[in-house]
Amino acid sequence: MSQNKRVTFDLEALRTLVTGIELGSFALAAVKLNRSTSAVSAQLKKLEQQSGLPLLQKSGRRLELTANGELLMAYGRRLLALNDEAFSVLCGRHLAGSVSIGMQEDFGEALLPDLLGQFARAFPQVEVSARIGRNGELVQAMRQGELDLALCWQGDENTRFMQALPAAPLHWIGRSDADLARWLTGEETLPLLLFDAPCMMRSRAIDALDRAAIPWRVAFTSRSLSGIWAAAAAGLGITLRSRFGLPAGLQVLQHARLPSLGKLGIALHTADELLNPAAERLRDIILERLVPPVSQPSSTVEIFYR
Repeated sequence: MSQNKRVTFDLEALRTLVTGIELGSFALAAVKLNRSTSAVSAQLKKLEQQSGLPLLQKSGRRLELTANGELLMAYGRRLLALNDEAFSVLCGRHLAGSVSIGMQEDFGEALLPDLLGQFARAFPQVEVSARIGRNGELVQAMRQGELDLALCWQGDENTRFMQALPAAPLHWIGRSDADLARWLTGEETLPLLLFDAPCMMRSRAIDALDRAAIPWRVAFTSRSLSGIWAAAAAGLGITLRSRFGLPAGLQVLQHARLPSLGKLGIALHTADELLNPAAERLRDIILERLVPPVSQPSSTVEIFYR
């Protein structure tokens, strides 16, 4: 590509490239974008012509990105995100009203600032109220009509319009210098940092340690996640959480004797099947953040591109 000639990349062609790679199939991208496979092929060729560089290469019966393609893919995602945000802002300038959202603490600390910032930029006339709480109180608030949306861990309490989202892996978390060897060999009882009962992660941690025959003791309890993180940072013990909101200075702990805890489901509760426009837009932003594109293995990428 000549450095003396400025090229404006075709955003629709970039959308085709990004969608095809994310779905693992340019044929699926053609369906999603309502285009013919020949049109998709033409757009990919256009990107290569604009860049003057090969972006895709054959690997057996598959297509994969070249190093240049990976670079353009990263920039393409950013360009499309900015384009889509600009469109949302223009469309939402006159969207008014209010929306109320509740979030379990893990999501509140990790997601709420970014979500509210993105939403406020797109819909500045909408009044937003947020509540951070634990699962039980958020589900109760949904049932009482106090919230439009609630993002919770998926437990036994369901609501009528609940959507299951991809589950999050659970990890044992503590300071990097946590003395796991001493705690897990019986020299000392494993100190746990837990939410007050009832708590799904508290129950999972205790049940898993009992099954693994690892002696434990409750070293610290708190009603807030910030309290748990503070106790972990102080070296009082270890806790069981997801990576959501993991503070600097703490890390996922690995030890052969520590039992695996699998994943915990995430649920997005909505007040009604048909939300007001403001709540619907906020729900879409949450889904874009938490639900990855439906993908297939890379071996299914078709070789219709020439």
